[in-house]
Amino acid sequence: MTIAAPMSLLAELTHRCPLACVYCSNPLQLERRAAEMNTAGWLKTLDQAAEMGILQVHFSGGEPMARPDLPELIRHARDLNLYTNLITSGILLNKDTLAALDDAGLDHIQLSFQDVTNEGAERIGGLKNAQPRKLEAARLIGALGIPLTLNFVVHRENIERIPAMFALARELEAQRVEIAHTQYYGWGLKNRAALLPSREQLESATRFVEQEQSKGGLAIDYVTPDYHAQTPKPCMDGWGRRFINITPSGRVLPCHAAEIIPNVHFPNVEEDSLQNIWFDSELFNLFRGTDWMPEPCRSCSKKEEDWGGCRCQALALTGNAANTDPICTKSPMHHTVDTALKEAQAQNPKLLYRRF
Repeated sequence: MTIAAPMSLLAELTHRCPLACVYCSNPLQLERRAAEMNTAGWLKTLDQAAEMGILQVHFSGGEPMARPDLPELIRHARDLNLYTNLITSGILLNKDTLAALDDAGLDHIQLSFQDVTNEGAERIGGLKNAQPRKLEAARLIGALGIPLTLNFVVHRENIERIPAMFALARELEAQRVEIAHTQYYGWGLKNRAALLPSREQLESATRFVEQEQSKGGLAIDYVTPDYHAQTPKPCMDGWGRRFINITPSGRVLPCHAAEIIPNVHFPNVEEDSLQNIWFDSELFNLFRGTDWMPEPCRSCSKKEEDWGGCRCQALALTGNAANTDPICTKSPMHHTVDTALKEAQAQNPKLLYRRF
């Protein structure tokens, strides 16, 4: 198959974060500050990304604002004509730090919210008084005119407050809002039984979103949980097709959760070029295209639409990343999804917070 350069790079600068969100997709074994790639390494990586033809860089974490070199990295990316997006909790944003980002040429900010209520935000994020700081950050962003997306991660405990989430987005004059159901990787997988919504909750949430979409004036992205679906999503638009992720220590991945896959070598951008890793590494070719697929995927007419679904989800549910994503009703292991749903209905476990 013909392999094109990736469109987007997710730069996970750090796993440090003032929040302890129970749905975080970071790995359970968080990388400490001492393991983080230094400024020179990230600048070199951005150079390589631009040379490959990558168009966008999304600075993420953890909390990327924990890196004092963030303005320098943004400025360098803009000098390379890369579109820059900051994915942040907003907790460390203030007038001065935001002015530095704006001066560096930041194109867009994606501000995450754990809920619309203080109580809900503190319960999920594990940090007192986080909500007022996020609201103030949103207002500062609006005053500077930086394009703003509000990201709400929804789950069993806050799903009924989706209408209030849209109301807040309009009040803060965001251009875009993302209603993203928890995706069950990392800490989210650890807390799946406590967070997974019922089918009735999902259907109600979808109606809320459709009603808001009919009003217009606000761009809306809606990410649903796979567990109530009949067919799998084309995870990252297919393994090794459009997206590249770099961890705080420089490991290069096809998706942010791929490190959980056992018995695989994860290349590092400090040891090999980004281009070599993307085109030639064993990891990126492991599930690329369709030749790797087992049945029923191999003979399925949709195999170049869903690309076999999510490898990390297949691993989480079946123990083997090479299996058909069991979300698909054609999978011989679809019963594992039913089991997960029954566990979520039967249990009310305590939340496990994201901690080092």
